[in-house]
Amino acid sequence: MPAEFLERCREMRKDATDAETLLWHLLRDRQLLGFKFRRQHVIEGYITDFYCHKARLIIDVDGGGHIGEEQARYDAKRTMHLQTLGLRVIRFWNHEVLKQTDDVLEAIVAELEASPSP
Repeated sequence: MPAEFLERCREMRKDATDAETLLWHLLRDRQLLGFKFRRQHVIEGYITDFYCHKARLIIDVDGGGHIGEEQARYDAKRTMHLQTLGLRVIRFWNHEVLKQTDDVLEAIVAELEASPSP
C-alpha cells in the first residue's frame, strides 16, 4: 500500500468522528457475531470506514461532508466500483449511529447474516 494511503488512514483514525468512534467500539474485537472488522481499510484506492473481509461488507459513516450533488455523485461512483468487486456497501449518517445505535446494529447484523458463505 502506498505510503500516502497509510498516512491518510492514520490521520482518519486519529480524527474520527464521535459516530465512527462509537461504531468502532461496537465492532472491534469480533464483538458482533464474531466477525472481524478493519477500520479505515483501503480497497483499490478507496478508504473505507469499516470493512469485514469474511462478509465482503463495507460500512461507511457519513457526516456533513457527504451532503451535496458532487459528493453524492462521487459516493455513487465509489459504491458502484466497490460492488463490481463483489462487495456490499451500507451507509449510515453520523446522527443515525449516535441516536439510533440499536437500529444501525440491527441493520449491520442483517447484512452479516445475509453474507455469502466463504
